[in-house]
Amino acid sequence: MPVNIPILLTWLRIVMIPLMIAVFYVPESWLYDVGRNLAATLIFVVAAVTDWLDGYLARRWNQTSAFGAFLDPVADKLVVAAALIMLVQLGRLDAILASIIIGREITISALREWMAQIGAHKSIAVSMIGKIKTVAQMVAIPLLLYHSPISGLDVQNLGTWLIYIAAVLTLWSMGYYMRMAWPHLAEQDRKR
Repeated sequence: MPVNIPILLTWLRIVMIPLMIAVFYVPESWLYDVGRNLAATLIFVVAAVTDWLDGYLARRWNQTSAFGAFLDPVADKLVVAAALIMLVQLGRLDAILASIIIGREITISALREWMAQIGAHKSIAVSMIGKIKTVAQMVAIPLLLYHSPISGLDVQNLGTWLIYIAAVLTLWSMGYYMRMAWPHLAEQDRKR
């Protein structure tokens, strides 16, 4: 396993997951609700920034590796899944939406792995729909974690709308990826 700053940033993102969850379990005498929400939001935002930063540094410093390419999306999916599960636990997100988003991530990860095994991984490169979905999701989750109004802005309502948009885009992008992979899937079945 190579060790460099981009990979360490990816590991840091994974380490942040239990911290993000733990802030909701510390005694109220240590941290009140607003403080918990703020701490979890900041941890999630820092994790999101390290996601961008590790990729940027790996490319800029020419420190890309097969292990980094594997670990980075795993860390991303773990952080998002943990945040979504926490939001369901806190009653700020419907379990159906969380299941749609997490289920899509698992499905597309498996599809990408399978496509790589048959040498067709470029057929399901990241689409613009997937990128927009990610942006909506990465803005919605901190808003839902923070939960409290900001200067009269109903953060929970805005986050809820954005997570619904992310869920719709999640299904749309999954359909897009499945459609792109379908010819390869059919070809593999014909070879059997």
